[in-house]
Amino acid sequence: MFIAPYYRTDTSLPFIVSSTRGDVTGDGIPDTIYLTGIKTSDSPFIQKITLSIRDGRTGRVVSVPLKSDAGYNPTIFLGDFTRNGVKDILIGITSGGSGGIMYYYIYSDVGNIPKLLFDYEVFNESYKYEVTYRDQYKVDVMNLTDNIRYIIDISDRDKDYLQEIYNADGTLKAPIEGFVSPLNGLYPIDYDSNGVYELLGFQRISGRYAADALGYIQTSLEWDKNKFKLREQFVSIYGTKYQP
Repeated sequence: MFIAPYYRTDTSLPFIVSSTRGDVTGDGIPDTIYLTGIKTSDSPFIQKITLSIRDGRTGRVVSVPLKSDAGYNPTIFLGDFTRNGVKDILIGITSGGSGGIMYYYIYSDVGNIPKLLFDYEVFNESYKYEVTYRDQYKVDVMNLTDNIRYIIDISDRDKDYLQEIYNADGTLKAPIEGFVSPLNGLYPIDYDSNGVYELLGFQRISGRYAADALGYIQTSLEWDKNKFKLREQFVSIYGTKYQP
């Protein structure tokens, strides 16, 4: 039986905020996967978000509390990330903060045993970055984890912006450090069209403050034996209108 989202008038009780169906246990019978939470009065903010899985064969329900269990617009995506032919459960929750930070978890439930495959906090801690302004309108972005350097040319930024930072000869007026945000987005993509999904994560590169966006780190991950590993990584930058 499919469980559709519904809302309670009593906001102190859990309600279903997202649901879908698919075989996540590996027995070939569709299961029902849903997220429940407690609605905040007069707000779309949801607390105590919990993953629940109803086995399609037995009707048994397994519930999994989430470590980061409060936010907005909880979503579920089902897809095979581990190459075992069984769908896994990708959960996304919007934090609601000004930094656009997202919470993500991926669970497997093969054999009715929930297992955490991806934790956004582990990902955020695994990749360390340094963002440093250099002379001549350059910004270095260093992936310290994998020892990869990216160089962003900011010479086409607004004149007033550059004059605040640089002298007329292109040298820095003072040292400036930027930063890379935690995950802003994580998207399932089947790069090889083989039915197995990889992940593409986005992290904003900021300069002097969060809204001073210089571009994005794009990190592609794929499953390798018992964890997600780096597939490839890029830096994307914002373009400017060309004036010939």
